Amino acid sequence: MRPLAIGSIEIWPPLILAPMSGVTNRTMRALYRPFGLGLTVTEFVSSNALAYGSRRTMEMIDQHGLERPVSTQLWGDDPSTMALAAKVVRECGADIVDINFGCPAPKVTKTNGGSACLRDPDRCEAIMRAVVGAVDCPVTMKMRLGWSDDSLVYVDVARRAQSVGVRAVTLHARTAKQFYKGAADWEHIARLKRAVDVPVIGNGDLDDPHDAIAKMRDSGVDAIMLGRATLGNPWLITQIRDLMEGRAASPVPSAPDRLRFALVHYRTMVHELGESRAVPQMRKHVALYLKGISGAAMLREQIMRLDRAADATALIEATIERLEASALVAA
Repeated sequence: MRPLAIGSIEIWPPLILAPMSGVTNRTMRALYRPFGLGLTVTEFVSSNALAYGSRRTMEMIDQHGLERPVSTQLWGDDPSTMALAAKVVRECGADIVDINFGCPAPKVTKTNGGSACLRDPDRCEAIMRAVVGAVDCPVTMKMRLGWSDDSLVYVDVARRAQSVGVRAVTLHARTAKQFYKGAADWEHIARLKRAVDVPVIGNGDLDDPHDAIAKMRDSGVDAIMLGRATLGNPWLITQIRDLMEGRAASPVPSAPDRLRFALVHYRTMVHELGESRAVPQMRKHVALYLKGISGAAMLREQIMRLDRAADATALIEATIERLEASALVAA
């Protein structure tokens, strides 16, 4: 496989962590990057919030400086505001500015942002043109197939993106109305790859390393983007990178070792965000790290009720001890 080229930026491996609201903060990105990602993307942020100088939004685009290159994703429906926001994130260190035409969440689409923009391809084009003209770095765009099954506009919008200077396009192969239901249709991703000359990045239902490589090869895409499947399972990233580099996929670590990494994740989040913010965020992460572990359902219930980091980490440590003791008995 070849590196992904976005403008003058070469990305290896062609493996990207998707922007996920409330998830891909700088702590999580720094922890996951060493597993084998070629590019990370910040949480997607509101162009309006950036224009007003929202402190919380500025935190969302913050970086450690350890994840170069890094892309910052913006959403909004006003071309001039999006252009201003693009200048801000570029000044704050973004190597790539990404435009969000993909998010289906009501909090975004109710203001005509995210995938709601796809209802008006002319507006999409105006936004892309304004952002490309505002910054001196590559601009990319992520979208869905369209707002609904009867309005699949992805090829039209991608061709417009290419014409105004967008350097790569990511397609999540569902409509906005589908949200995350049903299967992502990679035939549409293959069709898009044939329709444009800029790099195409495929996204959707990449939860198995061998299947991910097969989808990449069959569709002809230049890179793939991983999202929800990595949560609680960053080892998927390593497995896909192994296959990209011609090695057998590394085995997933034992349950105790997976939980040891969960402890690192938990303690790093507390150190960087403080207990009051880290504990609620880590509940969902720990629940995913526990997937497939004996007694996981009961442990998840306990984690959800704990408000102190010390109690949660003690529970994880006790679970590690229990699992290792059980393994010794079984041996």
